[in-house]
Amino acid sequence: MKILGVCGNTQRPSRTRALVEAVAASLAGRHGRETEIVDLVEVGQSLATASGSPAAGAVGRIVAAIEAADALIVGSPVYKGSYSGLFKHVFDLVPPHALAGRPVLITATGGGPRHCLVVEHQLRPLFGFFEASTAPTAVYASEADFTASVPTNPVLLDRIALAADQFARLIAPCARAA
Repeated sequence: MKILGVCGNTQRPSRTRALVEAVAASLAGRHGRETEIVDLVEVGQSLATASGSPAAGAVGRIVAAIEAADALIVGSPVYKGSYSGLFKHVFDLVPPHALAGRPVLITATGGGPRHCLVVEHQLRPLFGFFEASTAPTAVYASEADFTASVPTNPVLLDRIALAADQFARLIAPCARAA
């Protein structure tokens, strides 16, 4: 089973990457599932000129990896109440039915608690458009939840574990079918 983490971060180091890594580590530690993680910051400049289907080069490889994944852990930093432009543009290149029925665990990071609804009001509808099967619990983390770029807030860590457990239940039928 191929689980892909997609980080919509626009810089490094990235709390978004750290959050997706923490979710992937919880999934691995609790359920033995490994995740490959890609950063969209790696294709940022080439993404600006990417269009059409299929996309070419590094952007095309990321879009193909998204389409080929059995499940996704997605993460984006919050900018002005929504996900990053890099994140949006990559998913604009994914065909509308490519993720139908695909399990997706949603994460986001922001500067403070007032951005927490991005997971419900921006990201969940995006994956609803794709007809993906999103995990019931999404994970949002703010600056205060990190120490030295690592998620450390006990409440956040409990939420990560809950989301990983729910996601594992979503991907179990997919693993049996593969």
